[in-house]
Amino acid sequence: MFGTACLAQPAKSRTATASAARKKAATGTTAKTTVDRATLQFPTAVPMPEDVVWRRDIYRQLDLTKDKNAPMYYPVEPKGRQVNLFTYLFRLVLTGRVPAYKYNLDGHESFEKEDRLEVKSFLEDKSIYFEEKDGRLVVADSDVPSAEVTSYYIKESIYFDQRTGTYNTRVTALCPIWMRAEDDFGGEVTPTPLFWINYEDVASWLSRLPMMGSNLNNVSNLTANDFFTMNHYEGKIYMTNNLQGRVLAAYCKDDSAMVKEQKKIEKQLTDFEGRIWKQPQDSTKVDSLAVAKPTKAVKSRNKTTVEENNSRRRTGSKASSGEKSSSAPRVSVRRQRR
Repeated sequence: MFGTACLAQPAKSRTATASAARKKAATGTTAKTTVDRATLQFPTAVPMPEDVVWRRDIYRQLDLTKDKNAPMYYPVEPKGRQVNLFTYLFRLVLTGRVPAYKYNLDGHESFEKEDRLEVKSFLEDKSIYFEEKDGRLVVADSDVPSAEVTSYYIKESIYFDQRTGTYNTRVTALCPIWMRAEDDFGGEVTPTPLFWINYEDVASWLSRLPMMGSNLNNVSNLTANDFFTMNHYEGKIYMTNNLQGRVLAAYCKDDSAMVKEQKKIEKQLTDFEGRIWKQPQDSTKVDSLAVAKPTKAVKSRNKTTVEENNSRRRTGSKASSGEKSSSAPRVSVRRQRR
């Protein structure tokens, strides 16, 4: 009797609670709760406002073989708790903690419900070996193609927030690229974009992934979220949001034209930032400078007058009677007698 009295719920309520828990697990509500908990434990920056006065969206390609982007690639194979960025993202997508979205042919991301990636179909389409255990998809570490994901597409939004007076560059989407050989014998490598991830969905999880940010300091004092938030990456522009929706390769005839266009866009961004922080000139300072520095005409007239005076002093000549004297007229005052 004592043991029965200790139960907080009757048998029927306990059965209903267990059934609800199983239903949540089947529908993925449990994964969403985990995401919310991660967001609370690792808060990230405030999302970009929608009503900013100026914004430009840039797409870059990051080459992970470059030293500046190497923290995203190493270690290629998991070493204890250390994994590279793709392995970490792949595990989050596989377990349903973070949603992934299809890569469309136009290259633009879409985070709508109809574009959400179906993970099992994705694994079958990319020929990634997996097993199903208790309704879960399981992929061994050796079957995750982390070594062949050597490039990323990222979308960054560069904007000016008029409310805070700040100029920011924020990553808004990630897309890993599988540099896949055509056959097992090392044929031509074809870049295959895998899926898009909304950065806001994964930011709290990236705050838990440590990274080693320097070859000189091997302490992992940097997180993946810090890496993207502080813009430690380096990549070339391959597309911008424009009225025609075209990539640079569509209107750049050759590589030199591509490089020229990339430099032009980078300069436009730098010039705009410079105009934001440029200090206006003080009008009083401009007037004083104008007074202090006479014009060329005034300088020439003064020089001519000085030369004429020096010449007259040397020759002892005086001004002719017909010339008007520049001196003031003399005034005499006679005292009147009384």
